[in-house]
Amino acid sequence: METNPNWFLRARLKTRQLLLLIALDEQRNIHRAAEELYMTQPAASKQLKDLEDMLEVQLFERLPRGMEPTIYGETMIRHARMALTSLSLAHEDIVAIKSGLTGQVEIGTIMTPGMALLPRAISEIKRQAPRLRIGVQMEQSNLLLEQLRRGRLDFMIGRIPERESAAGLSYEELTDEPACAVVRVGHPLLDQPDLQLRDLVDWAWILQPRGSILRARSELMFRRAGLEVPVNVIDSTAVLLITALLQQTDSLNVMPIAVAKYYESLNVLKILPIDLPCRMDAFGIITVDGHLLSPGAALLLKTVRKVAAEIF
Repeated sequence: METNPNWFLRARLKTRQLLLLIALDEQRNIHRAAEELYMTQPAASKQLKDLEDMLEVQLFERLPRGMEPTIYGETMIRHARMALTSLSLAHEDIVAIKSGLTGQVEIGTIMTPGMALLPRAISEIKRQAPRLRIGVQMEQSNLLLEQLRRGRLDFMIGRIPERESAAGLSYEELTDEPACAVVRVGHPLLDQPDLQLRDLVDWAWILQPRGSILRARSELMFRRAGLEVPVNVIDSTAVLLITALLQQTDSLNVMPIAVAKYYESLNVLKILPIDLPCRMDAFGIITVDGHLLSPGAALLLKTVRKVAAEIF
């Protein structure tokens, strides 16, 4: 017997054969099982024999007054029921999608996928299901994880911080997150040749609050270079405030490259020509083990995976 997980594809296992197994289990008689499926008895017998030949095991004991499933038969019957139940659920999901998939999906995201990944995924799914309501929270990973564990999010895109327990969670890595320094358009540092990290220390900075991963990595970047950590700092996670402050002052900000490129494409900010030795940990899709997603949430998750594969 084949051990390859796709053996049933090559063997062309028929749904009719699965239905026959279940009918035989219930009727214990080939004639009555065939009648139930509107088949002739010879056709039912042939389908059963073909299945047994394919599996190279006997599925039913032929007795004088009927049929009894063998241990192999009981195994196949159980899996046949599971397969047909799954197909039935798939049909229900397809009907829901065709009828204009409704319902509410709640997801959480950190900033980078919230800027580069989710807009494309949401735009794509809205073309398929315009009536699907999608709620998005953009926060730090630790705050999103709390909401996810409480069942307030269907899934999230972020990190599982080292201090957090991953028990009961599934994590599917997407990509890591390099960072860069951004300034306003026309900033004096943009014209400085051969820019070095030491040239940035004495400027004003807007950084994430202490305790955040990006703040810790930013300060570590200066210390590893043997430099003092910047002291002229504004703490904020509010993207709109950060953007406004950068445009109105000569402050610098450490920002994920994917986010910075978006703002640079709009000519709102500029990326400084220096490779910062600063990277965030990889982020990914996080779900709660055993949580059954609604058709809308499952479709959005599938779309997120598809778009992520194209981007990253």
